[in-house]
Amino acid sequence: MCLVALAWQQNAEFPLVVAGNRDEFHARPTQSLRWWPDHPDIVGGRDLQAAGTWLGLHRNGRFATVTNFRDAEKPSAKFRSRGHLVSDFLLSSKTSMEFLQGIDGKKYAGFNLLLADGDSLAWYSNRADEPRLLEPGLYGLSNKLLDSPWHKVRRSKAALDVLLQQGSVNETSLLRLLADRETAPVSEIESGRLPFARAQALSAPFIVSPDYGTRSSSVVLCDNAGNWRIRERRFDACGHVVGDASQAFRTQA
Repeated sequence: MCLVALAWQQNAEFPLVVAGNRDEFHARPTQSLRWWPDHPDIVGGRDLQAAGTWLGLHRNGRFATVTNFRDAEKPSAKFRSRGHLVSDFLLSSKTSMEFLQGIDGKKYAGFNLLLADGDSLAWYSNRADEPRLLEPGLYGLSNKLLDSPWHKVRRSKAALDVLLQQGSVNETSLLRLLADRETAPVSEIESGRLPFARAQALSAPFIVSPDYGTRSSSVVLCDNAGNWRIRERRFDACGHVVGDASQAFRTQA
């Protein structure tokens, strides 16, 4: 994922609310949301190039999502796939913090990892010092550290907060939140190594560009009875909807 807005224990009906956009090169092969044949208790999309995923759930009530970290370090074949951090956690029996504390961050390119084990929510970046157990609250994540005040993070958190306050959290409202294409003001664009026009395009919550952009939007809702629902909407390079899938299940011990 490249954008995540998440509410943890902030809603009377849904203790976990997740809305996220996956931004990726359009040419990278991807499998849509489904139960995995090789791990039938995992549901999520799948990166067919490295066989990992950007967001997934396990029938026992575990949730995980990962974002890349934007920095000057170039990708290298020496690094392990960050998408396997998600599936490895979903298949483990460790708590969120135990799993994060066992990661050797030097073996991966920059990442952010958000994990929920049913009882706790935790975050870790190998560009930060230590894993962090998260208190109940509203969180935003993109390609910097948790709650970095990027335009897309601020807008998405604010929009989710409004939905929570209004009691209007549902799949439709969350997908609408993720469809926001407003870019940051010119004064806020930090292009770095990128051309300015590309950096501005990347500042929007929903990115549209010919070679790289928002490939899918995902919504996850878990209610107090342990009922989970995940929905994925997929897009082409023009930002047009090309597919929609959803799955539902109840937590199994």
